[in-house]
Amino acid sequence: MADLVHARDIDEVWETLIEIYADVRRAQLHDPHYSVERYAERLARHGKEPGWETVIASVDGVPVGYGYVNSLTSEDRWWKRTTPAPSPEVTATPTVAIKEMMVVEPHRRRGIAKLIHDELLAERPEPAVSLMVSPANQDGRVQALYARWGYQTIGGSQPSPDSPPLTVMLRPRHLD
Repeated sequence: MADLVHARDIDEVWETLIEIYADVRRAQLHDPHYSVERYAERLARHGKEPGWETVIASVDGVPVGYGYVNSLTSEDRWWKRTTPAPSPEVTATPTVAIKEMMVVEPHRRRGIAKLIHDELLAERPEPAVSLMVSPANQDGRVQALYARWGYQTIGGSQPSPDSPPLTVMLRPRHLD
């Protein structure tokens, strides 16, 4: 199906992540929030945060998707920008955040995103995982997919003034 490769050094995978991002977002690149330049700024910042790791999926040797994560602390801006404010119990729990996950067409709806997701979480030490998703992404299908994967909505966030409103979701890293 897809070959998966882990990386913890952003410099080793920078170009691959940028290329996949530009392909997936090509219809939105005119929007300043989705421009390659803004994405590169976010990627550089995330790549320096604790616990950064990516998994890249390839089919027939061609990269077709990726996801990357960071570890969150109780004081992380992830939680500070979530409304309503998460409970101290939530923010005190070591959590891994899925910051980006995407798959290019025509490789969507083949289970590659789930493979990337599960591989990213397989060896993480944190007991909880959180992500943010635009409820408008694919007319709500992406958020519904995450709900099927066990994520529950805990609030909303707007990470930057020009970003879309996002839904903040949370679940245990391992589902029983």
